[in-house]
Amino acid sequence: MMTAGLAAAMALASPAWTKGAGASLDTADVDLFYRLYDASGGRPSAEQLQAGYIDAGSPGLRTFFVARRTTATRLAEAIAARPELYQKARACADVLPKVKGRVDAALERFTALYPQARAPSVTVAVGRGKPVAIGSPVTGVQVGLEALCATEFMNPDTEGRFVGVLVHEYAHAQQNPLLTEKEKPTVLEAALLEGGAEFVTELLVGRPAYVYFEPLTKGREREIETAFAADLDKTDLSAWFYNSTPEKPADLGYWTGYRIAKAYYANAKDKRAALREILTVSDARALLAASGWTPGMTLE
Repeated sequence: MMTAGLAAAMALASPAWTKGAGASLDTADVDLFYRLYDASGGRPSAEQLQAGYIDAGSPGLRTFFVARRTTATRLAEAIAARPELYQKARACADVLPKVKGRVDAALERFTALYPQARAPSVTVAVGRGKPVAIGSPVTGVQVGLEALCATEFMNPDTEGRFVGVLVHEYAHAQQNPLLTEKEKPTVLEAALLEGGAEFVTELLVGRPAYVYFEPLTKGREREIETAFAADLDKTDLSAWFYNSTPEKPADLGYWTGYRIAKAYYANAKDKRAALREILTVSDARALLAASGWTPGMTLE
């Protein structure tokens, strides 16, 4: 079932798709934001943000805001509460040209491994500090510049962090919309979506986007995954997803889903077919059974 937010987002934006092309990073909304930010002395009002940024911005910007319930009022409050976030983001944007080159190389590898791959345009915008990014086969990819710049705990290397997150979101854009747009996915379904994107990121750039998982999980693999196995069919995702903070990194459903996807790929004779199934999975239980995954198993 489609949510009201998703339906509104779909009405706002239909992403431009290309096959076998490099990354298209649209930063016009960032430029628009900082012109208004400077003109208002760094304290734009909700009215100024609505007229001069949200209404004047791209369809991708409005899709991003609708999907995550960001309003002009919430954005004005975030800017007033955390001015350093917006000052830092401007300098952080300087890495984008190098990021694009590395993402282009990853997408070239992606097309070689998965010829069906499509590359949506990516909207880089400024939001209220969250989310970092969203990717969908329906509405494309949107990135919150200020949020991604601030999440050093994900990966302390800014350039590497941007590359990993963008490739992760490109993977989401290939996935099965029957799962990505499902109103109440199970813990296992969400794990295969997020973990599948993490596995694809590792396959393309040599490491997952969320590099903090390794030290967080080392020596606790069986404990974490035994708890995960008990929650597979739950639709309350709060214990496993979207619960990280800089003070307490979490989101361990990403990590467990990544390990299931990796086990499935390692167990498959036809790697191209395995990659296709990881990206387009519709039967989460069948993929789990075929993966041979067990809690705490050793993976290369």
